[in-house]
Amino acid sequence: MPERLKLIKQWLQNDLRLAGFAVTPASVDASFRRYFRVSWEHETAIVMDAPPERENCAPFLDVTARLLACAVNVPAVRAQNLPAGLLLLDDLGEQLYLDALTAENADRLYADAIDALLRMQDKAEAGGLPGYEEKLLRQEMSLFSDWLLGRHLQIHINPDLQKILYDVFSLLVRSALEQPRVFVHRDYHSRNLLISTRHNPGIVDYQDAVYGPVTYDLVSLLKDCYIKWPRAKVLEWAWSFHSQSRLVTTAHVSPEQFLRWFDLMGVQRHLKASGIFARLLLRDNKAGFIRDIPRTLSYILDLEELYPELSPLAGLIRERVLPGLEQPRT
Repeated sequence: MPERLKLIKQWLQNDLRLAGFAVTPASVDASFRRYFRVSWEHETAIVMDAPPERENCAPFLDVTARLLACAVNVPAVRAQNLPAGLLLLDDLGEQLYLDALTAENADRLYADAIDALLRMQDKAEAGGLPGYEEKLLRQEMSLFSDWLLGRHLQIHINPDLQKILYDVFSLLVRSALEQPRVFVHRDYHSRNLLISTRHNPGIVDYQDAVYGPVTYDLVSLLKDCYIKWPRAKVLEWAWSFHSQSRLVTTAHVSPEQFLRWFDLMGVQRHLKASGIFARLLLRDNKAGFIRDIPRTLSYILDLEELYPELSPLAGLIRERVLPGLEQPRT
């Protein structure tokens, strides 16, 4: 039996006095955390396994308290063993948005997700959270150049390419920093939202929350790296958010300005995500995410005609990145 699983079972049995329980894998995310479902009698809960040498549970506990205080559906913490990196959480369910979404139910499910997002932005305490500042925005985008271009595709970043990337990164940073700032979940998408019979959706994986741009979580939700909808439908949902957001209304943000912020924020996120997917393969031996890169980068290609300043980046993706991803790798 793996040592961490043995530790979990000992904690449940010896410290929490559970008996007759079963432990089964629940999910694995893109970090070093793992999740197990614990079943006993007629009850279930989730163990979050966060090895302390790799993960810090303190931000998760902090953000959980902030979100519970504003009545969004996140898992309450039933028990904790911080030295071991173990938390016992409420079980919000097994069905991800990603697995449940269809053309028939998408309007309803996205309306629920937007309602929860508006509540987080309006009511969640953001004081003391890290700021989504220029340094962090650039660090995230450098994952695209370092891990996807350089290490995975072995594209040499010459001075011309370096200028293309610098100019686009600077454009995206300016756009992000222009926006009103709110509580940002930072990974608000279909793999972190669960179908829930009460207060849908259940929300997880929020421990990296920051104080940042108002459109970030919205574009993460609507221009999802794991599922794609027609732009007309995405804009319909985005306008619904725009019309309901108290912050956007108070700041007198025009629809045109809001859409530009939304689209460019998506470019920043999709550059970051594609770099993370490459890093997961190369550093962490997690190959499952690499297939999501073409979809993720397709959102940038969709914007080329609307935003000519993105044309050099779109050309790079179309002419070198996507063909490179199709090449077999040893």
